[in-house]
Amino acid sequence: MFYNLLRSLVRLILYTFFRMRVSGLENIPAAGGLIIAPNHISNLDPPVIGCALPDHRRIRFMAKIELFKHPVVRWVITALGAFPVRRGMADRTAIRTALSLLEQGDTVGIFPEGTRSKTGALGRPEPGLGMIAVKAGVPVVPCAVTGTNKLCQGGCILPRLTVTFAAPVVVPAGRTDKEAVEYINEQVIGEIAKMLAREGG
Repeated sequence: MFYNLLRSLVRLILYTFFRMRVSGLENIPAAGGLIIAPNHISNLDPPVIGCALPDHRRIRFMAKIELFKHPVVRWVITALGAFPVRRGMADRTAIRTALSLLEQGDTVGIFPEGTRSKTGALGRPEPGLGMIAVKAGVPVVPCAVTGTNKLCQGGCILPRLTVTFAAPVVVPAGRTDKEAVEYINEQVIGEIAKMLAREGG
């Protein structure tokens, strides 16, 4: 209930005031476990991506554990489906949570870079995304977000927001090795880079 109400309100704001444009929705599989892998340029990225996805694809983001230390923030992001991850290490609890959700057919959001880019430039991928995708055996949809880092910066109070989804990157059949993990990560980052170049991001 809370998720749907908040999502409807935020969606109205994004499409009305920020002229949000979403493309590539045809690349979102109708059912089954799915990872959405976006670039990360702002703390606003998760709600923006959540609002861009089809109604039947409620996304659950891995969120840095620091956000869960504030009671109010913890309550809100938990209600929205986020779960904590310890950055800079292999957080087995977070990995198990992600794998369980994917096994149930849910949508999980994982930032390939592992952290927010302070410059807006796309960074190198961390191994976590590829590892989880390979273990779960689910497709990964690369996602490019632009404009969320320009809110109230440089006099641009209401920047144009775009969210673009690419065709799913599929785990190589029967592969669970390091090369498969690297393949997923490189393909996803490569697709994001292409979409950002087209959007001028």
